[in-house]
Amino acid sequence: MGDASSSATKVDFSALAVLQKWPSLGNQRRPDREPYQVSEGTLDACITAFMQKPAPSRHLYEIRTAAQPPLVTDILSAEHVIELSRLREFL
Repeated sequence: MGDASSSATKVDFSALAVLQKWPSLGNQRRPDREPYQVSEGTLDACITAFMQKPAPSRHLYEIRTAAQPPLVTDILSAEHVIELSRLREFL
């Protein structure tokens, strides 16, 4: 049972994920458009690809993956991805 409780706080960084980018105008998301796929792979690979993007444009990106409550939602905002990136080695 110890495994079940410890796995509740773990994140599966090998889960499938997609990095998407919102079309933008003047570095602002275009709400009248849909985001498009930039890359597909594991959650870990998508976080790495996201972190390689220039910091001023990261708000235009999001990662979609299967939810892993309570730490990972199905759509990860830029702020959430940055926090997961910082905590990756501890999770």
